[in-house]
Amino acid sequence: MKKWMKFGGVALSLTLMMVLFAACGGKSGNNTPANTTENLPTAETAATEEPKAPVETKKAKLVLNWFPKAQHGGVYAAKEQGIFEKHGFDVTLEPGGPQVSAVQIVASGKAEFGLAHADQIVIAKNQGIDLVVVAAALQGSPQAFMFQESAEVNSFEDLNGRTVFIQPGITYWDFLKSKYDLSGAKEMTYTGQHVNFLADPESVTQAFLTSEPFFMEKEGVKTKTLLISESGYNPYNVVLFVTKEYLEKNKETVGNFVAAFSEGWMSYKDTSKEVNAAIHAANPNIDLDAIDFEDQAQKEFVYGGDAAEHGFGYMTEERWSTLINQLADLGLLKNKFDAKEIFTTEFLPGK
Repeated sequence: MKKWMKFGGVALSLTLMMVLFAACGGKSGNNTPANTTENLPTAETAATEEPKAPVETKKAKLVLNWFPKAQHGGVYAAKEQGIFEKHGFDVTLEPGGPQVSAVQIVASGKAEFGLAHADQIVIAKNQGIDLVVVAAALQGSPQAFMFQESAEVNSFEDLNGRTVFIQPGITYWDFLKSKYDLSGAKEMTYTGQHVNFLADPESVTQAFLTSEPFFMEKEGVKTKTLLISESGYNPYNVVLFVTKEYLEKNKETVGNFVAAFSEGWMSYKDTSKEVNAAIHAANPNIDLDAIDFEDQAQKEFVYGGDAAEHGFGYMTEERWSTLINQLADLGLLKNKFDAKEIFTTEFLPGK
């Protein structure tokens, strides 16, 4: 009897346990308590797990001032590293070249943004094309005259009496001829080839400090250079611009693009090695080591000068006014105009 009572007590206990388990919602194959909030997402985790709305991207085209080079490093950094995308842009880069005018393409509405030299923007204004510059990629100009080491050239006056390979109509040559006596200089058309220059050790050719001297060195020719800016003619070399009409209608878009453009250039400063590979892929006609050379040679022009103190892209009214006056004195402008009509710094970082 005692055994039965003992056995019955155990059975009763087991029965009660099963009832309690069922009451708590236990089911075969499911060991999660039905009424517990232990595994439900908290407000914090729900917020972090909520899918983010995709950033709406806007298509935009940027026309380069020349074939892809290191002088477009910040642009390719922004493209390759997703910086344009982060700022809401799907950007198409259109290479420039001798037959491509970024000014004309942007003015026609076929592209939103363009790169050009500052004096091209001023002359365009004189032709009735209203453009506004929103950032300067290169503070100074690496444009120079190059000559072989044996040539006795120490100043611009020394160009007189020599053969000078120069692109017809290039503005700084007009400036130099107005400032110095170069009446004895023999002007020959610059073609980009240096065969005739090499054949005449006393000749001088236009060049970029960031490229041609490197090519000559690879050929075993020692050269020297004379920067055009040392003559007093020193416009911003590569500037980002839009039409006045586009700016007035799309201020927020322009502001976002300038932010991406500036961020790309600041990123390029530290990541140029990988970005240069992308530039080379876009323009395989230029060797990678030449792109690397240009990258290093242009750093002072991009990040030095006023940019060192005021930040990338900085511009002053004084320099724009000086350029306008110089071009007017050369007879290249019908009328002078206020420098504030063709540039603004309101979209630059920190403004």
